[in-house]
Parts: sequence; structure tokens; C-alpha cells
Amino acid sequence: MSVRTLEVKQRVGTAKVSKNRGKLFLTNLDLYVLLIPGLLFLLLFKYTPMYGIIIAFMDFNIFDGFTGSKWVGLAQFEKLLHSEEFMQVFINTLLISLYKLVLLFPVPIIIALLLNEVRKSWFKRSIQTIIFLPHFLSWVIISGLFITILSPSGGLVNNVIAFFGGTPISFFLDNDYFRSVLVFTAGWKESGWNAIIFIAAIAGIEQEQYEAASIDGAGRIRQMLHITLPGIVPTIILILVLRLGYLLEAGTEQILTMYNSVVYQSGDVIGTYVYRIGLGQQDYSFSTAVGLFNSVIGFLLIVLGNELSKKVVKRSIW
Repeated sequence: MSVRTLEVKQRVGTAKVSKNRGKLFLTNLDLYVLLIPGLLFLLLFKYTPMYGIIIAFMDFNIFDGFTGSKWVGLAQFEKLLHSEEFMQVFINTLLISLYKLVLLFPVPIIIALLLNEVRKSWFKRSIQTIIFLPHFLSWVIISGLFITILSPSGGLVNNVIAFFGGTPISFFLDNDYFRSVLVFTAGWKESGWNAIIFIAAIAGIEQEQYEAASIDGAGRIRQMLHITLPGIVPTIILILVLRLGYLLEAGTEQILTMYNSVVYQSGDVIGTYVYRIGLGQQDYSFSTAVGLFNSVIGFLLIVLGNELSKKVVKRSIW
């Protein structure tokens, strides 16, 4: 076959593909119209504010604005990397995030596996409702609830400690306990809700596998370990990779409602630090540099997690 014949066939093929794409677009025009509000939302509230990133490279003054403020290049980032206060904040963020990842990530998986073994539908629905409910409470309410329960004067937990002869503990004023409180309350609030994803993944496993295993004499535990758990491994990897992207987030909203100046040493994270510096001290340039640093590290962690998923489960999440 000549080169010219090949070129003609390629042009014909390209023309057919373009024609089919145009026909497909016109056929689904109503669906593309429905995309417009979502795209406008992303453009207006997600991409347009990214223009403000340039503040990180300025000595920004709110009265001078973008055009009148002085450009300082990477000076804010140099200040960030040489700041002892930021280094402590960065360590706090990593520790709290790692505690939550290591201790709390398996909990929704365990909940989903156990709920899948419940055969009484009314009991299963009741348990699901009870463990999902805390997700719908705001951190302000949960903070007030646990401050009351853990209060050193009259709190339920400290009353129990005193009953057994112990000394009351100020959980929200003690750097040795504050991180533990953050991890426990985050698990109490979100573990049940996060289990929904894994419950849905389990529902997608073919029931024929369980029937075949049952015929071969496999019990409930063996079915869980050799069918259910391997069946949701891709979902587990996906959620783990996405969690890596939020490794430096550490629960800003939660900490803002619970911490105070006494526990800055153990509880101040990047999100709360940006809030304090940006709004409290009105150092917008430095707080923007901190936020940009946080975002870049989060992006790199997602990319790294994606590469690891390719090696572990032989597939990419993208």
C-alpha cells in the first residue's frame, strides 16, 4: 500500500471521527447545557480566586492593592522556611494528620465489613443511623459537647477518674492530651459517615463469589478475608491516595473550635496558623505564602500516592 493511500485513509478516518463527535455533541446538547452552571461555579469560585496567589510574592498592603504593593519575589517563602514558629506548626500538622490517618483510616473499613455481616435488616439500619448521625453535627456543637464531657470540674470523664482515685485532667488545656482529643473526636464524628463509601464498594461485589465460597465450605470470616476485603482494595487505595492530598489539612475547622493559646504548642496547624496570621495580624502576604506551600505539598503527595497505587494495585486513580 502506497504512502499516499495511507494518508488518504487517515484523512477519511479523521473526518469520520470529527463528524461522529459533532453528531454526538448535538445529540447530547441538553446534557452539555446542564454542565454550564457547574463550569461557571468552578470558574468563579475555584479558578478566579487563584489570581490572589500573587500576594505571596508581594509585600501586600490592603490599601495599596495589587498594583501598588511592592514585589518581593520569594522573600515570604524564605521567611517561612526560617521561621521557628512555622516549623513547630508544620510538625504539629504532620503529627495530627498522621495520627488520624494511621488510627482512623482503618475504622470505616472495619465498620463496613462488620455491617456487611449483619443479616437483620432492621438492626443494620438502626446501627447505620446511629453511627452516621454525628457527621451532621457541626464542630461547634461537638466542641461544646466534649468540652462539657471532659471538663475538669464536673465533667463525666473526670468524675469517673476521680471516682477511682485519680486526678482530674484538663484535656483541652494540656498539650499532652490535646492531640488525642482531636483524633478521638474526629473519629467519633466521621468514621460512620466515611464507612458509606466502603459499604457501597462491598455492595458491588458479585454475590456468586459468596455462594461459591459457601458451597466450598468457607465460613463467614473466610469469606470476609478472601472475598470482601480483596474486593474493596481498589477503593481503599483510592481513598488513601485522596487522603494523602489532605495530609497537611489536619482538620482546621475542628481545631479552631477546640484549641486555645495554651495548646498552640501541640495543636496549632497550618490552617489555624494561616487564620491567625492572615486575619489576626493582617499579614496577608505571609499567610498566602503558607497556604500556597500547603497546596503545593498536597498536590505533590497526591501525585506520589498515584504513582504508588500504580505499583501496588497496578492501576492509576486518574
